[in-house]
This record gives sequence, C-alpha cells and structure tokens, in this order.
Amino acid sequence: MKQFSSIRSVQVLAHVCKEMGVFHFVISPGSRNAPLAIHFSETDEFNCYSIVDERSAAFVAMGMAKSLQKPVAVICTSGSAAANYYPAVTEAFYQNVPLLILSADRPVDFVDLFDGQTIRQNQLFQQHSYGDFQLLEDDEEDSEFQNLEISKKAMQICIEKNGPVHINIPLKEPLYNLVSELPTLPKFENTIAKKNFTLDSTFIAEWNLSKRILILVGTQNYSEELQMQLSQLAKNHSAVILTEVTSNLNNDKFFEHIDRYVFNFTEEEMHLFAPDLLITVGQNVVSKKVKQFLRKAKPKNHWHLDANWQPDTYFSLTNKFETKPEVFFTKLLKGIQLEPKAFYNLWDSLRDKKDAKHKRFLQSVNFCDFQLYRMLSDILPENYNLHFANSSPIRYAQLFHFNKNKVYCNRGTSGIDGCTSTAMGFAMADKNPTLFVSGDLSFFYDINGLWNPYIPPYTRIIIVNNGGGDIFKIIPGPAKAQNALDEFIATTHSKNAELLAKHFGFIYTKVEDDLTMGRVLENFFKPSPKPQILEVNTQGIENAKVLVDYFEFLK
Repeated sequence: MKQFSSIRSVQVLAHVCKEMGVFHFVISPGSRNAPLAIHFSETDEFNCYSIVDERSAAFVAMGMAKSLQKPVAVICTSGSAAANYYPAVTEAFYQNVPLLILSADRPVDFVDLFDGQTIRQNQLFQQHSYGDFQLLEDDEEDSEFQNLEISKKAMQICIEKNGPVHINIPLKEPLYNLVSELPTLPKFENTIAKKNFTLDSTFIAEWNLSKRILILVGTQNYSEELQMQLSQLAKNHSAVILTEVTSNLNNDKFFEHIDRYVFNFTEEEMHLFAPDLLITVGQNVVSKKVKQFLRKAKPKNHWHLDANWQPDTYFSLTNKFETKPEVFFTKLLKGIQLEPKAFYNLWDSLRDKKDAKHKRFLQSVNFCDFQLYRMLSDILPENYNLHFANSSPIRYAQLFHFNKNKVYCNRGTSGIDGCTSTAMGFAMADKNPTLFVSGDLSFFYDINGLWNPYIPPYTRIIIVNNGGGDIFKIIPGPAKAQNALDEFIATTHSKNAELLAKHFGFIYTKVEDDLTMGRVLENFFKPSPKPQILEVNTQGIENAKVLVDYFEFLK
C-alpha cells in the first residue's frame, strides 16, 4: 500500500505539479525535505532521481530540462542545501531553462534563531529567478487555497518564462506522519495566453533598403523552422548568416566558423565587412572576435529577436522584437524582396580563402588538443548529442564542423562548475546518446557529476588533459603574470582520471599519441555495458602555441 505525506502543503504542491505537467524531480537527501521525498516518490506519475550533492543535482536537473524542454524540479532539505543550487540557478536564468526549485525549510519563526540548518531561504534566488514564492504553513488561515494559488502561479511563470522559479516550503514537525488516501483537490488547465506579434511595414522597408545585412545566431535549441527560414535567405544570397556551434543550425551557405573569418580587419576591411543592418538571434555568443568586430563596426540598425532577453551586446541596439525568431521571420519573409547582394559574395570570398588556409594548416599538425577536435569532428556519429565544457573545449569546437550534431554548452554564465553534471542530466533524459567533451579542470572541479546511478551505458566522456587551465595561455593577458600563472591562474597539475573512472564504474581508456587516438576513437562509440571515459593526455605539448600559430597562419 502506498503511503503519502500527511502534510497538506506537500499534497497541494504535488497535485499542482501533476496538473501543470511537472513530472521529473531530482531529490537530494535530508530530513526536512523527507515529506516531499516520500510523497513525490510514491506518486505514480512522477519520475524521481536521487542525487546526493545539491550543486550537482541542480545542474543535473537543468540538463534534463534542456533535453526535455519542460520543467524539471529539484528538491532539497533546509539550510545550506538550497544555497548550493545557486550556480545552476544563475545558469538556468541566463539560458532560459525551466528549473523549478522546491526547498524545504524550518518553520518561519525559526529563522535567525541559531537553530540547526536554518538560513534566510525565502527569496534566496530573487536576483536570478523569475519568481520566489513561499507556501503557507498548514495551520495558517486559508492555507490550502492560498498554497494552491501560489503553486499554480509559480509553475505558470516557470513555463511561460522558460526559467528558474523558487518555491520555499516551511514544514513543521512531525515530518513523517503518513496517510494512504489523499483528499480530492480541484482540477484545472494550464492555460498560457499566446502573444500576438505584428511587424510594422517600416521594418520591411528598412530591410529592402539595406545593402549589407548580417544575421548573427547565438546559443539556441535546434529549430527546424528557423533553419528553413534562414536557409531561404542564404539560398538567395540576401543576407550573410553567421552561426556558432551552439546555434544548432546547419547549412553550407551559413558561415559557421566565425573565429576563422572575423579578425585582423584593417580599417578599410572593417568598412567593407561591417553590416548596415545587424539582426541578432538567440542568446550568448561564444566568439569574442565577433563581439569586438561588431562593437567597433557600430551598425546603423541593430534588431534583436528573443522572447525573453533584449541585451545591447554590441552597443548599437535600435529595435527589440520580443518574440520567437520563427514568428518574426514568418512575418518578414512575407514582405521582403529576396534579392542577391554583393555583401554575401564578399563574405563568401573571404570564407574560401580562410577555409583553404585552415585545410593547409591541418596538414602540419601533430598530436595535440587541436588535432583531437579535428579527428572528433570527422568521426563523431550524427545521432550523438554533444556537450562541451567551458573555456578551451567550446572555443576549439568553433573551429570545426560539429553542426551535424545537436550541441550544448553552459554559456549562460560560462562557468566550469556543473558542466559534467549538466551533460549527465541531459544524457539521463534524452533518447539519443550523449558525448561530453571536457578540459581537465572542468572535469575535476565537478567530479560529483559522476556520482549518479542513472547515467546510461552509451554515455561517453572525453577529457582533454593538458595539465591545467590552458585557456589562460591562449587568451591575451594572463601570460604577463608569469610568476602567478602556473600555480594560481592556469593551476598546473599532474592528475589523471583513471582511478575516478574505476570508482564511478566507467570503462577507462587513455591515449598519448595520434595513432592510438585514431584507433581508439574508431571504437569508442560502439555499444558497451558501461559508460566510457577517454582521457587524452597532451601534457607537455605546447597546445596554446599551436592555436596561436593557427591564427597567425590564417592572417
């Protein structure tokens, strides 16, 4: 016989989750959240997962939500447990990932009494959430109705805004009283009003008058509709479309390797390649080079398309279109003239030259980080979801063709914390296999991302172990601090992942030369009874110099 929590606020919260379509819960252990853990794990419609480390748990839930494109909840006990969610909450906030935070709390009058595991949890995430709510305790007047309304409002915001929302749940003892029957609570529909969008004819005219149109697509989920719309513009050479590996768009006429093309412009070239109309789509852009180029170019008109964020990233924003890009381009394509423009041919000629140099450079590269990404782009099966950790991996990825895969990276805040956990959460929820490519510091920083019994056996991890934070030897600036660089900035080390892989039940392989790497990669994605880790050891190789030489060669 099933046993449910007798606490009414917990019963109401679970009921609203069912009605609003929230069915996945990542639960970390504790006593104050025991009523939630018991009740939710006993509910047939719910899928519950136990992840011990709260910081990892929140990133796991975020990864699941990215895969499902639906809200996923995290449940924790009181005190510092909820504070450990904060890195993932900020990431979900800037990526617009629907993360529902359910934090158990001590009774309201216990706050600041120096009682165990008691902190100021109410509105803990207000700077980086779309809503912070607190349920009433059961003995408060009209608590059942109020808690129903609070829960409904919180989850509706989470769904509408596609972002994190926090519900704090004060719970009085006894915590472990159970019931076998639940009260009948009112059913309701999750109704989200659709926003109408109209495109003023002046913008159609502005497009038609523009001679140099550039569309830059940042981080976004795959969209077949948007890909078709932008492909139509590219097919007619009406606009230059710059994409990144995290844009999840794939067309031979898109310019997908921004960092190959956009750098080292003279003043004359800057004028030639700068747009008079810039249209930006999606969220964060990885390429620092394109940010510098567009900030210096100062386009006459800049339109940004996004339902949630309207940042003036390039200091030239003239119009904000608060809608989905697909809706905008549906309206635009009905009115504009699809005429070929010389601007496209100019960029296409630049691409031909830089791509030819890229191929020539590859012929001279031996075993190093750069070589790994080239080999991986050639051999990775198309059905794999691909997650890159922050710092070097996502930057290397920009230089090669991974757009046949769906690609993800935590570019909301661009931190290394939680990259492994996010990828493992995605792998848990997705029907296709996942490959996670990480630098050594990102991997070792988030070791608890592997403390997860739900990782599918077809999950693969590649650790690029170059002995420290190689990104700080690539970007300008840190090299000037020679005395502090190795120990305090790049954090040089000699660790490897062999024992960790064994500890967490992964098959482990290590390679230290390109011949072995090629042979291992050919078999790495074949089925196996356990997930696998491949550690590519490039310690002692001047990886940063190879990348610097690459860009010098492209000039």
